[in-house]
This record gives sequence, structure tokens and C-alpha cells, in this order.
Amino acid sequence: MSYKVIVFDWDGTLYDSGAYIVACLQAASKEVGITVPSVAAIRNVIGLSFDEALKKLLPNVSSEQAKVFEKAYRFCISGSDIRKPVLFEGAEGVLQKLTTEGYWLAVATGKSRRGLDNDLATLGIGKYFMTTRCADEAFSKPHPKMLLDIIDELGVDASKVLMIGDTEYDLGLAENAHVDALAVDYGMHERERLLKYKVKGCISDIRELPEWLVG
Repeated sequence: MSYKVIVFDWDGTLYDSGAYIVACLQAASKEVGITVPSVAAIRNVIGLSFDEALKKLLPNVSSEQAKVFEKAYRFCISGSDIRKPVLFEGAEGVLQKLTTEGYWLAVATGKSRRGLDNDLATLGIGKYFMTTRCADEAFSKPHPKMLLDIIDELGVDASKVLMIGDTEYDLGLAENAHVDALAVDYGMHERERLLKYKVKGCISDIRELPEWLVG
């Protein structure tokens, strides 16, 4: 398994944002006056684009309610006093080590471009990634376009690319792009669900990645 490019999902893989996203989606539901989705239901759709997640999460809301809901959610995400997310422990050290070892790093995320750029700037880690792709620049996962765009931009063969993610949408993305995948079970979807896909392995801590790559 000699990879050149490692593509990370963002939320739930590098960025410990699950609880924050859940809290903001539930707060937006209350503001709009609709039934508040359960934690499990929200965790199930994290990783999709916002529009696709909303269709699955709240299929019966009107288009007007959906607009108000999105506005309330965006406001919460950008300005809430809820405890802000952080990188998973050891994540930046892993990014630094992999970069030093010559890997090309990238991100493929269901997040918007504005959201990802804000996160990377706030955390000061954009320097580690050669390129990034977001849901508003391509089709939502598990459609392969995000990965195919990264492969084309970097000029590498798909056999040299590894996709790492915490949801079945990430693994479906890799499968549809004919790229190897590594699951992480500390994010949104449980290990049993992830292992239904053809993955090269599954790790329980991002700090396991460097050793896994050479193992």
C-alpha cells in the first residue's frame, strides 16, 4: 500500500465537531418551530451536503421553512456560544508528520467552502493541504466528483490515493471513485456500519495513522 495522496474527510475525522453540529441543528429546529431531530438522526446525516442532509433529516418541511432553518443554523454555527469544536487530539501532529514524510494531503468534505476555509484559517492548518474540495463545488458524497477532481488536479493515479473518513458517505465516495479507503470509528458512524464497505482497515485514533501507513 504505497500511497502518495491522503484525502481526509473533515467533520468527524480531523475536526471534532459532531456535538457542535448536533447542537446547532437542534437549536435551528427550535427556532423554526419544527420537531427537533434526535442526536442519532443528525449524526446519521453528517457528512452529506447541507441540502442533502436536510432532505433526509426534515423531509416534510416547506421550502420557506427550509430557508429559515438554514439561516438559523448558519447563524448558530458562526456565532454560537456553544463550546467550539477542536481538532481531534494529535491530529495536527499527524498532519505535520505526514507532510514531512512526503505525502500530499487533501480534504474532501460535505462542508461548504466558506465553512471549511473559516475552520482552516481559525485553526491555522491550511498549510498542510495541497487542495480541498467542498460540497458546494461538486455533488454531495457519495458521488465521486470531489475525489475525481482532486485526482485530476494533483495528476496522480487513483491507485496512489487513500480516502479516510468516519461515515459511510466517505467510504461510498472512495468506492465510487475506485480509490482505497480507511475508516475511522471515533466519528459519526459506528464501526460495524463502516466495515460493511470494502475498506483497507479501521482505526480508532487519528494518531494510529502514520504507523498504519507503514504497517
